[in-house]
Amino acid sequence: MSSSAPPHPPIFEVHYEDFQTQVIAASSEQPILVDFWADWCGPCHALTPHLKRVVEEHAGRLRLAKVEVDAGENMRLAGHYRVRGFPTVILFQHGEERGRFSGARSRIQINNWLQEHLPE
Repeated sequence: MSSSAPPHPPIFEVHYEDFQTQVIAASSEQPILVDFWADWCGPCHALTPHLKRVVEEHAGRLRLAKVEVDAGENMRLAGHYRVRGFPTVILFQHGEERGRFSGARSRIQINNWLQEHLPE
């Protein structure tokens, strides 16, 4: 019996071209956090392990999409969502933005923010 990748990995990269299907449409099935980040951004690198841990702790109830703003057309996405600084994390559910925050946060701060923005 061969093991295959899960159909919806909990953490994935997304780009301008597939954002509509991978995030907006998919957020009807489960909430998706979108991390707008850049490789040159120190706070972005500080936030990443906390976001990954939060997603792991939520065990399938939440997914994380990573958008590197300097890759291809991705800056257009950041512009579309009026992202003003990095990192910015936006929560999508049922195709709509439910909340956002900017800057590095701890795992506890992210979980508290999620409790405010995600109905159980």
